[in-house]
This record gives sequence, structure tokens and C-alpha cells, in this order.
Amino acid sequence: MTTTSTKAIGYARVSTDEQAREGVSLEVQRSRIRAYCEAKDLELVDMLTDDGISGKTLERPALQELVRRCERGEVGNVVVVKLDRLTRRTRDLLALVDDLFLARKIELHSVSESLDTSTPHGRFVLTLFGGLAQMEREMIGERTRSALAYKRQQGQPTSHPPYGFKANGSRETMVPVPRELVIVRRILRAWRRGGSYAGIASELNGEGVPTKRGRRWHASTVRGIDPT
Repeated sequence: MTTTSTKAIGYARVSTDEQAREGVSLEVQRSRIRAYCEAKDLELVDMLTDDGISGKTLERPALQELVRRCERGEVGNVVVVKLDRLTRRTRDLLALVDDLFLARKIELHSVSESLDTSTPHGRFVLTLFGGLAQMEREMIGERTRSALAYKRQQGQPTSHPPYGFKANGSRETMVPVPRELVIVRRILRAWRRGGSYAGIASELNGEGVPTKRGRRWHASTVRGIDPT
């Protein structure tokens, strides 16, 4: 009987400007993923593909479906031909690694880069990615604190009202926005249950819930609500 630890989902992506390039077509990616799973004795239970969508955004139907299945514990392995098929943005890759793969002990496999996180070397690389994600968050926090300190010294406003509140004519006083606080509580509950930032963002976008500025949610937007 096949266990979750041997079940794998393949993910392939090609953007519009890559359609004609040799070696990145969806069929080539599918073929290489199937061959890899066979060689590694992994049960390829599904192949998810995003066709004609840039890797500069995580808002892709198949990728969001992959995130949801991982969150539900339906798969123990994710296989891609190259890491840039998941995303071309280092920050987003680090977020996926830290929030999704490391948090749920899901093995990540990259065929071209010989990355297999079920091996000691692969686990080291994945942990390194997680460490980089943590370092990036701390650096962002440090830059933010420095910028706020400078603004306070110059007598400049230091922030905009956070999601859940609105200004009331002064920086010291903010007024709660009940409908936004409902969403804040929902985000915190989902995060405490183990939901990923990307997964929570996908759910909010699917329901048409706008951000403070009326835009779409992203993992970074949700992360801004996280009190930790």
C-alpha cells in the first residue's frame, strides 16, 4: 500500500514567452517528472500545470491547488523540473519552502538541479533556504525599525493605519474597522491552525476579500497581519 510519504504531485509551468523554447514545454516537463518519479519509486498521483503564466506571481491556479493539497496532507513529495517552475522570485521561493515544505515535512524534488530533500544533502539545502527566509524577515524588520526611528527624529509620520483600523486625525488614535477586524481574526485563526501565508491569501482572493488598498492578497500581505 502506498503511503503519503511516497505520493508525489508533479508541477509544471510555462509562460507565454517560453512556449517555443526547447526544453521547457509542458510535455517535456511532464515527461521528465514521470521518469524521475519512476526512478525514485514515487507514486505520481497528479500532474498540475500552469500554461502561459509568468513565474513572477504565485497567483496561479495550479500552484494554488498544489498549496492546498500540501496543506491538507495529501502528498509527501513535490516534483518540478527546475525550481524556477515554482517561482522566479527568490523571496517567494523562500516563503514556499519555509511556510509549506519545511512546516509540513514535504520533500521537494528538482530534476535538473538534482535536489532531493529526502537525502541528507537535500535536507541541508532546504533548511538553508528556510534559514535564508528567516534572515530576510529579520533584515526587513531591522530596516523597518531604522526607517521608523529616522522618521520619528525628523518629526515625520511613521505609519499608515494597519488593516483593521483607520486614522482619526492623529497618529496616536486609531478607530477600529469592524469588517476588517473580522478578517484579521480569521487570518490569525488560520495561521495558528497551520495554514500557510500563500494558502490564506488564495482563500481571501477566491472570496473577493480586498486588502486595505482594495488589491489582491499575497503571502507578504498576509504575513504583515501575523503578530509574530
